[in-house]
Amino acid sequence: MESDEIVRKFYDETVDDEWERLERHRVEFELTKRYLNRYIKPGDKVLDLGGGPGRYSLYLAELGCDVTLADLSEKNIEFALKKANEQGLAIKRLQVDARELSTIEDSQFDYVLCMGPMYHLKSEEDRAKTIRECLKKLKPNGIMFVAFISSYSFVWDYLIRNPELILDSERKSELNKIVDGKDFAGKGFSDNFYISPENVLPFFNQFDLEKLHLLNSESFLYLREPELLRQKPEVINAWLDLAEQVCEREDLLSMAEHIMYIGKKPIKT
Repeated sequence: MESDEIVRKFYDETVDDEWERLERHRVEFELTKRYLNRYIKPGDKVLDLGGGPGRYSLYLAELGCDVTLADLSEKNIEFALKKANEQGLAIKRLQVDARELSTIEDSQFDYVLCMGPMYHLKSEEDRAKTIRECLKKLKPNGIMFVAFISSYSFVWDYLIRNPELILDSERKSELNKIVDGKDFAGKGFSDNFYISPENVLPFFNQFDLEKLHLLNSESFLYLREPELLRQKPEVINAWLDLAEQVCEREDLLSMAEHIMYIGKKPIKT
C-alpha cells in the first residue's frame, strides 16, 4: 500500500481519537492558538491544510474567519462539518493531497495552516512541493504556520509510556537516531517523518519566506502535561503564560514533540 493510502486509512479509522488528541495535549493546542491570535483577525481567509477533524478550523470559524478545511481524509472532513453544524459555524471543505492544490485558487488566503502534512511526507521533494503549493495559495504578505514532529518525540513518548522499550533492539535503533542528529522516516502512529530540530530552518532557506517564529509547541511543559492539566484553570494559564515567553528559545527545541515554523510571504517588488 502506498504511503498516502496508509495515512488516509489511518485517519479515516481514528477520527474520534484525533479529535480528542488536542484535548489530551492541550498545551500544544493552547500555545498554538496564542500564536494564531497574534496575527489572525475576524474576516481573514484561512486555509487549514491537513486540518484533520477541524479543531483549529472550528476555533477560527468561531472567531469570525472565512475558513477552508482541506484534508486527505474524507472522514475527518465529514466529522468537522458535523461539528460545525452542531455549533452553528460555517466552514468550507475540500479533500486534497497537500502536494497538489491545483483545485484551490492561487493567492487568495491571508493565512495557511500546514499543521499535519509534514508529519507524514517522508521525502524532501514532497515536503518542498507542499510548501511551494502553500505559498501559491497565500496572498503577498500572507503568513504560513508549518508544524513538524521532532526527532526527539520518540524519546519523550518512550520515557512516558514504557521506558523498557530501550531494551528492544528495534526500538533502540529508533532512539539512536537522535545520536546522529539526522531526520528520519519510519513507523510511528502511522507512516511518519521526524525532523531534527536543527534542520528546520535550513529546510526553509530554499523558499522565499521571512521567518517570524520558530517555536517548541509544548515549550517545557510536555513531560509534565498530565499533572498540569489536573490543576485549576488559573494554575494552568499561569504556566502557559510562562511557557509562551520561552518557547522560542533555541535551547528548548530538543524538548519539543512538535516544532512550529511561522513565516511570511513577501510582497514582490
